[in-house]
Amino acid sequence: MSEDVSYSPATRLVGLGRPARTPGAPAGPGIELSSTYVAGDGPAYGRFTNRTWEALEEVLGDLEGGSALAFGSGMAAISACLELTPQGGTVVLPQHVYNGCSSLVDELDRTDRLTARRVDPTDTAAVVAALADADLVWLESPTNPMLEVADLPAILAAARGRGVLSVVDNTFNTPLLARPLELGADVVVHSVTKFLAGHSDVVLGALVTQDSALHARLHSHRTLHGAIPGPHEAWLALRGLRTLHLRLERACANAAQLAERLAGHDAVAQVRYPGFGAIICIEPVGGRATAEQVERTVRLWLPATSLGGVESMLERRRRHAAEPESVPDELLRLSVGIEDVEDLWQDLDTALRTS
Repeated sequence: MSEDVSYSPATRLVGLGRPARTPGAPAGPGIELSSTYVAGDGPAYGRFTNRTWEALEEVLGDLEGGSALAFGSGMAAISACLELTPQGGTVVLPQHVYNGCSSLVDELDRTDRLTARRVDPTDTAAVVAALADADLVWLESPTNPMLEVADLPAILAAARGRGVLSVVDNTFNTPLLARPLELGADVVVHSVTKFLAGHSDVVLGALVTQDSALHARLHSHRTLHGAIPGPHEAWLALRGLRTLHLRLERACANAAQLAERLAGHDAVAQVRYPGFGAIICIEPVGGRATAEQVERTVRLWLPATSLGGVESMLERRRRHAAEPESVPDELLRLSVGIEDVEDLWQDLDTALRTS
């Protein structure tokens, strides 16, 4: 891809991370399956780097506006970020946050590794006040699963002004809907497993930063803790990333239509939808029993705990013990996929009316 032309994100998704255009070269990168390299210039050992990871990192880093590092899972990336907190430091985070992250923070709090300070992310003044003497602020916008929207520019500016490191989980939005580094975030985290890879067939994570010193620390953590991705998984994620703009456009359009229809459904007590993205949460009339019946009744929607795949998924989040009690017992999280929206509606509408 020519570096002399300013291409759109959709075009860069397709064109970046490819081999040089020399005669006979492949159109796409191969899978580098090697743990050992000949001594000299270039890679030294498979735990340090891999050309397949580098291709994925090139594309994701470009999209987010920084330098990316791929990790073996989203949780591996989250763990690396939390290690940026000094011993006994304070982490400010939303009351509702991805439960893997929440569980890890709680464990680190119990062992006095750090102190967790929970906030309502929609109360900007309260979040800013909580930054006093904090070391790191962790943000999701919208939050998982309550879909609360934070004022990221205001909070990130306050964090920077107070010298508080800021991390934004951009998994729900992807860099096509939000670019937190441009808003002032220090680090962006992704579960690549979700929308980026998009096909429910890999487990990967990633971090992106513009700060070279932070990048070096995170790279060192990945190397020393062995939190590296497999080359085959990285290759699959890169292949999935090529169609992110098409998948996300369709999924978001489907979600907008479904959210509007669900808002007027007699069997739905509340719809949570921030007005963008492909995630909707609903609370059906009848409570937990109805929600569980909906899970059992749907035929097209997949009852599953993940999100961001081409297939539409739903689940009752409180079936997980780690979800806080403030999440309604009957809340169903819907990850809207790329199927025909009328088929999705018919299946969901039937399940709601017969549950």
